[in-house]
Parts: sequence; structure tokens; C-alpha cells
Amino acid sequence: MLKDFFLNEVENAIEKAINDNKLGEMKEFTKGSLSVEKPKNAEFGDFAINVSGLARFARLSPPQIAQAVSEFLNNPNYDVTVVAGFLNFKVGAEFLKELVAEIFSEKENFAKPKKINKEKILLEYVSANPTGPFHIGHGRWAAMGSALADLLKFYGHDVSQEFYINDAGSQIDKLGKSLEIRVRQELGEKVDFPTDEVERKNYYAGEYLIPTAKKYIADGNTNLDVKALADYAKKEMENLQKALLKDFRVNFDIFYSEQDLHNSGKVEETVKKLDKLGKLYEQEGAIWFKSSEYGDDQDRVIKKADGSNTYLTADIAYHLDKLERGYDRLINIWGADHHGYVARVKASIEALGYSPDKLEVLLGQLVNLVINGEEVRMGKRKNMVTLDELVEEVGVDATRFWMIMRNIDTTLDFDVELAKTASDENPVFYVQYAHARACSIIRNTVSEKINTETGEKTPAPMSEAELKEISENYSKDILTSVFGEIESLNSARKLILKLEEYKSLIKYSAENRQVYTICRYVQELAADFHSFYTQSRVITEDKSMMKARLSLVLATKTVLSNALNLLGVSAPERM
Repeated sequence: MLKDFFLNEVENAIEKAINDNKLGEMKEFTKGSLSVEKPKNAEFGDFAINVSGLARFARLSPPQIAQAVSEFLNNPNYDVTVVAGFLNFKVGAEFLKELVAEIFSEKENFAKPKKINKEKILLEYVSANPTGPFHIGHGRWAAMGSALADLLKFYGHDVSQEFYINDAGSQIDKLGKSLEIRVRQELGEKVDFPTDEVERKNYYAGEYLIPTAKKYIADGNTNLDVKALADYAKKEMENLQKALLKDFRVNFDIFYSEQDLHNSGKVEETVKKLDKLGKLYEQEGAIWFKSSEYGDDQDRVIKKADGSNTYLTADIAYHLDKLERGYDRLINIWGADHHGYVARVKASIEALGYSPDKLEVLLGQLVNLVINGEEVRMGKRKNMVTLDELVEEVGVDATRFWMIMRNIDTTLDFDVELAKTASDENPVFYVQYAHARACSIIRNTVSEKINTETGEKTPAPMSEAELKEISENYSKDILTSVFGEIESLNSARKLILKLEEYKSLIKYSAENRQVYTICRYVQELAADFHSFYTQSRVITEDKSMMKARLSLVLATKTVLSNALNLLGVSAPERM
């Protein structure tokens, strides 16, 4: 990565300047205190490093420090200039040629690190109740979680994706009671859900259970026992959820049932372990966990006075089970309303003898669905806009991209009408169109043209063999013509540097568990590519120039395709 390269160059130059007594009173330098940025004025260079912070050690002015350090920066592959306390670097042609050659060499593995501290990671997300269709908030976690999983896998980690089925608790009984009403209605009985708002909360009154009721009867079922109805409805909802996840390009490795966790006895075993470790105490008939000893703001009840467990009890057992399965890292995607829950779960992990740092929790904000300028509410208990309805309306690609394109800690306004438009204002269309345009250019270079009026044929600008030679036996010297042409050189350089940025993007995104950054990057890459296309005629009579520019089109197509693949968004060849 060029950023790391220039940072290393400057750090080594500083040490040399110190050894040569060129930095005043400065006698030592600790690496890691400097950072690389892009100059606000592009004319200054491609990268910049501010060394002004060394002034308090050297007792020299920032320009003097920068000038002294620059004397030890001697590399034919870049130019360095001093502006105030900044060292500005302009990347040379050879570096840029080598970068493009790297894309051709690595192809789908471009930007994949050669060596990392590989971890066995369990990524848990969505984890919805099996009581109805996914709402659009679930769609955000599904899109972001699956993209994060693919990113971490690409980065080199061993990642398993898990869906925790919340199928233990009163919600399943509510589901059974709700299906009972729908079945009785289908059988012709005059029954309905309570009109009292408080009582109505004990049911799922959405119309989505009507097809389930019809199917229950069609399957020959006559049992109206709430338990039997609940089991049937739960299975149907799970099947519907799994089918939608598959269509939404989300592939879980494990579906873990909360009810199975209880049935296994692991919840009670976990309580016994905490008790044996001296982490519990009794007060007013309830059993309390000493979570405040591990950073929580207060102790927590894990067994009520009536002997029943709290939600926390099962969650502690679940996370212990995850750790006992041998995972190095647990990553959970939770809603922002679970913010206060993080400390108590981390406390339980530490109390049970594990490092709390093994657990990472990404807290996500909600989705505001905007239709014709108006915000639409979410909810399972009445008519609503569900994830499957949204996908049907705007498509999988648009839904996934829009769900991912904002930071997880930021509320997302999903504009349905904009997401459907074929315009530059729609970010997913803009990016996909860049890929389709690249494919169109590539096709046109090897396609003959036919005059529709005269029928006259014009030979293809390039043969299939020549295109194959560029793709499969790329030589960095193909780009030489680009650097000899001044008019469009800046747009070509900008495009190549943006392609190089993909390497630092992957590293940053994987290490910081962020995927919205990839959405932002592909939009910027698409913009630079469209600019390059506008300023640089690719198909030209100058064969060497055509090959040079075509190599940039091919490289851009590769990186766009790679990035969209991580997002779970298609890279169309025609639009």
C-alpha cells in the first residue's frame, strides 16, 4: 500500500536525519506518531505527511524540519516537495504501472493480504423471533452482516455465520393464539382479535398469518390446541425467513435455537458455574450476578424470586456455549436499544474466565423507510412494509446496497422511489452502470461495426487474441503511452490511485468491522472512471494508446466487480 510505503520512507528518513544531526535537538523518534493524508490541493501531490509535530522536540520550525527530512528521501519512483511543515509526494509512473500490473496478476485476490493474524470468528446477526416476516430493520442487519462476513473471509479469517432463533418465551404462545384466531376465521367462525390496545399486544394481528392458517387447514390439521398451532406457525415462519434470506444472498452456517439451549440444560449449568465461582448472591429471594465487579453499572438478576430465569441468563449461557465451541472472536450485530446490554454480557464472559475482549458488539441504528416523501412505520402487529415487500419493490441489489451504504451507527433513510430509479442520483445504479460501461467498452474493442444504412462493415479495432493477450499476459509497459499524453494524464493518474486505494480500504474496513466504506469507495471509483472515460477516448486509431487505456478499463472492471461481490451486489455486464 502506497500510504504505508510513504510513511515508512518518512520514518526512516527522520531516523537518518537524527543520526546525521540534521534535526536540531531531536535525539530519538518513535514510529507511529505520523499519518498519511491527501493534500487538499491536488497540485501539491498525491500524498502528504505533516511533520510539524516534531518541532517541539527538534526546536526547529516545521518548514526547516520538512526540508531536513526531505534531504534523505531519494527515490526515482516519486517526487517530493516541501510546503510549510508538509512533505508532499507525487507517485512516479513506474509505481503506477506496477499497481495496474498487480491487479491483472492478482485478479479476484487483489488487495487480499498475504499474512494476517487469522482468527476463528463467529458472527451472529439478524437473530429474529420466528413470529412473522422480517421487518426492514432485519434487512439492514442481514445485508451488513453477510457483507461483513464476506469481507472478513476475504481478509483471511475463518468466519462462521450464526442466526440465533429467539424461539423460547411468551412470543411463541402469542403466535399460537394468533394463528388460532386466523384458523377459526378460515373455518367460518365469527372471531377476531381484541379491540383493546393493551390486550391486543398479546397477539400478532398482521394478515401474514392468513396464508399460514389456510395451509394449516389444507394440510388436514384439525387440532386447535395453542401449543400445536404455535409449533406449526413457528416452523412455517422459520421456513419463510430462511427462504427470504437465501433470496437476499444471506447464507447462515448455523441456525441455533434458544429453546434447544434451554432443553440441553446448558442454561442451568451456566448458573451453577457462576455460583461455584462465587459470582452470585441471593437478595430478596432472587439470585443476582455480581456484574458490577466487571465493569457493569450494577449487579443483575439472573433468577427471579419465582425461580424463573431472566433473558440475561440464557444470553450468558449462549455466549459461554459460543466460547466453548472454540471461537477466538465473537462478533454480534445488535440494535442500538441493546446498548446497555453489552457491559453485562462482557461481564459474564470475564466472570467465567474468558477475556471480555473476545466479544465485539456492533450496535446498529434503525431504518426509516421513505415512500413518496413520507416515512413508513415498521411493526409486526398490523399491516406493514416487510423486507420481502421491499425486495420485491426495488430488487435485491438496490436493497442490499442501500442497507449497507451508511455507517451502522447512523440512522438510514431508505428512499424507495430513488432506489428504483435508473439515474446517477441512485448510488447503486451509478456504480453498476460504471461496471456495465467498462464491459461495453471491452466488447466494442473486439466487435465489428455495421453501418445500418449501407450495410458496410468496419473491422473490430482489436482482435480477440490481442484482448486475451492483455488480460492473460499483461505487461506493465502497456501503460507507457498513457504517461506520454498530457491532456488526459491527470484523469488516468487519478483513476490508478483510486484503484490502489482499494488495498488500504480492505485493510481498514476489515480491521474496523465496517462495510459502508466499500459502498462509498465504489461510488468514488465509479466517478473517477466516468471522468476518465469522458476525457480519454479508449477506442482510437493509435493502437498502443488504445491498449493502454483499455488496460485501465479492464483493471477498473476487476476492482468494481470484486468490491460489489463483497457487498453481495451483482456486477451487470449490460444495462
